[in-house]
Amino acid sequence: MARIEGAAAAPRHLRVVRPRAAVSARPRPDVATRRTVVALLGATTFLVLGGLVMVLSASSVSAYTQYGSSFLFFKRQAAYAVVGSGALLLTARMRYHVWRRLAIPLLTITVVLLAMVLLHPTAGVSAYGSTRWIALGPVTIQPSEIAKLTLVVFAAAVLARKWNRLEDLGHVALPLLPVAGAMCALVFLQPDLGTTIILVGTLLLLLFAAGVRLRYLVTGAAAMVAVAIVALKPYQWARITAFLHPEADPRNTGYQLLQSLIALGSGGWLGVGLGASRQKWMYVPNAHTDFIFSILGEELGLIGELAVLAAFVLLVYAGVRIATRAPDTFGRLLAAGIVSWFGLQTVVNLGAVTGLLPITGVPLPLLSYGGSSLVVSLAAVGILVNIARAPARAAARKAVSKTRRRAA
Repeated sequence: MARIEGAAAAPRHLRVVRPRAAVSARPRPDVATRRTVVALLGATTFLVLGGLVMVLSASSVSAYTQYGSSFLFFKRQAAYAVVGSGALLLTARMRYHVWRRLAIPLLTITVVLLAMVLLHPTAGVSAYGSTRWIALGPVTIQPSEIAKLTLVVFAAAVLARKWNRLEDLGHVALPLLPVAGAMCALVFLQPDLGTTIILVGTLLLLLFAAGVRLRYLVTGAAAMVAVAIVALKPYQWARITAFLHPEADPRNTGYQLLQSLIALGSGGWLGVGLGASRQKWMYVPNAHTDFIFSILGEELGLIGELAVLAAFVLLVYAGVRIATRAPDTFGRLLAAGIVSWFGLQTVVNLGAVTGLLPITGVPLPLLSYGGSSLVVSLAAVGILVNIARAPARAAARKAVSKTRRRAA
């Protein structure tokens, strides 16, 4: 009590004032934000590490048969995971507003890369009847994977700028629809129907999240279906409709789905054991890429499948929370676009693997083999982390400003 009275009685010019700015300068996210970020990064880490294990298991036979090394695809995927982790750390530290300024340069680079795949005879790399990759020495990149993030960034920037005039369809459509249409056309001509569906679906979900009227979106979706009916070739229609009756052509269009269902059904509750899959012995095509979930279900059973599904649900849930808590319109739209892309691609892949949707050749995010997909997806997760931490940074800047005004 004596010390308190002495301090109160001290002259004003001798009192020690502790600076508050140093305490408030560091962003301190609230508990809910920290939990959201932990959930997002935890689900991402689980999927990436699980993907590495499953890529090693699912690709071991085909890699040894073709290249003489069972670890080839695993080593590549591990290298991609390291690069992707660096991309995540970089985008997590970048202020997400930077992406608004980078929208046009990123769009230009993406369109050039997509055009190179189709027009440059020595740059494009063909596989499975499609030309989707560009060879840069020992590394190949898939521009259509970059296009997913590019479209989300560009659409979020346009919609944020036109936020007060979303009721005017003509105003919203320019330049968003011509640019998105050109990008989708370049991807479709590779041909890459699956990625085209992801691009169109992500854009529609983002427009829905922005509040564009539902009748406009339904009309746009109907127009896209009409274009697809005219543009698709007979073999593409046969592949799309094969999921309805795969047993009608078990050695051709229905073969991949039937083998996938055999793998999933063989797993039971606990699976046949990690690495013990029989279907990966050249029965399931693309076992380490588009159909990695089939091998996972066979080896780890229903328990493993539910664990992966729970991780995806947690990732999407965390992304939705980040979108709803973003401090501005662009942040909300950017997060909503990334979450729509992840969620839609997961549904399309799992639907194809289980026979609920047509097979379109879409990888499972963060889990399937593929360098471009993994690196771009991890960069997108880093953007979500930065958006999640933005309210804490804004609060810290406000506290510092208030402290400085008081000191002045």
